[in-house]
Amino acid sequence: MNQVHLIQKKRDGHELTDRELDFLISGYVSEEIPEYQISALLMAIYFQGMTPKETATLTRVMRDSGIVLNHSAISGFKVDKHSTGGVGDKVSLILAPLIASTGLYVPMISGRALAHTGGTLDKLEAIPGFRTNLSLDELESGLEKVGAVLVGQTADLTPADKKLYALRDATATVNSIPLITASILSKKMAEGIDALVLDVKAGSGAIFEEKDKAWELARMLVGTATHFDLPTTAIVTNMEQPLGNAIGNWLETKEAIETLQGNGPADLVELTFALCAQMLVLGKKVETVAEGFDVLQEKIASGEAFDKFLEIVELHGGDTSVVKNPQSYPTSEFKFEVKSEKNGYVAGLHSREIGVTSMALGAGRASVADGIDYTCGILLHKKVGDSVAEGEVVATAYSNSQDRLEANKAHLLSAVTISEEKPPIEPLIYARIDASGEAKWDSERKAFG
Repeated sequence: MNQVHLIQKKRDGHELTDRELDFLISGYVSEEIPEYQISALLMAIYFQGMTPKETATLTRVMRDSGIVLNHSAISGFKVDKHSTGGVGDKVSLILAPLIASTGLYVPMISGRALAHTGGTLDKLEAIPGFRTNLSLDELESGLEKVGAVLVGQTADLTPADKKLYALRDATATVNSIPLITASILSKKMAEGIDALVLDVKAGSGAIFEEKDKAWELARMLVGTATHFDLPTTAIVTNMEQPLGNAIGNWLETKEAIETLQGNGPADLVELTFALCAQMLVLGKKVETVAEGFDVLQEKIASGEAFDKFLEIVELHGGDTSVVKNPQSYPTSEFKFEVKSEKNGYVAGLHSREIGVTSMALGAGRASVADGIDYTCGILLHKKVGDSVAEGEVVATAYSNSQDRLEANKAHLLSAVTISEEKPPIEPLIYARIDASGEAKWDSERKAFG
């Protein structure tokens, strides 16, 4: 089998066989096929796409490039959630303990911040002492003991994905729906889960700004997961403005803590509950999403969800005293307030621009090797549709570098739009897509369809 011939075959729009894809990906992982040839293959896939069969095969090959976890020794339903990435998205920090408090198990493998989107691991590591690099034995024992673990991808899990993702990032082929699908599902299936819920975001802060692309990705994710008999639900959600009020690692962790204590912003609570409720339906803990909302609210009100978060932090070696007293955490030295220049309404909070600005203040990384300042970020005091008076503060930026703050004031100001008329409000949750079809979200009834 010749890799040049196979690259040409894909370049010309033909379908690669299972054996051919196995040869190419396995050869790359074993370093028998050089990086420059796989770069050419990725570009061919980017422009020619992949058939559903090819996408499923690529997913399987990537999953099987490393170990596949098996939690059969733990009696209980294992379920996870994955987000395609957004600004202010700290849902995983709330979702994992909330779901674990209901008796389901969450073996969550997460990622780090890159470009304008935040990373779950960085937010958790803002808690002093929190270790996300648990061994596989620690992962298994911790999952059985506490019900949830939140770790990074190890060298043994989907090494093909790790290599391919870095190459996609370097070759401008990240935004390929088949490649995204295989990357997400190979990792999630390697976790050894019984079901999966996906948060597929659309809007200025998402991987795809175009809604139709988000829907296409959601359908391909669900279709590919169904091929492997993995019950999967995708929820398409709005990322035109940041989720919640906090952007930046500790700021988001603190907001997650507040949400677990019953004091979270409405949009963050609604989305987290919608995702969690769907997990409860898949795990047969409830029959409807509305019933799931009731169960989740009870877990928050009773303190069980927050207590479970403390257990998770302790399991990972984190300092629970900081979680119990977030006000004790250090704050950034410098800040800048964005004030409204007129009376009116907040008409826009451009997610991508706000995410990029937060990163530039020190909260994110432009490359994997960059460091992070956990205290930096942005707090929103108003959301789209809120009224605002002249001189009222809409957002506050925090940094430990005055130079960075000065350099990014204009970017933050450009991300905020004030209008005289109240703008139309886009829904936070658009729809659910699963093997049975598609249904719109009804926030009043807390139901799909």
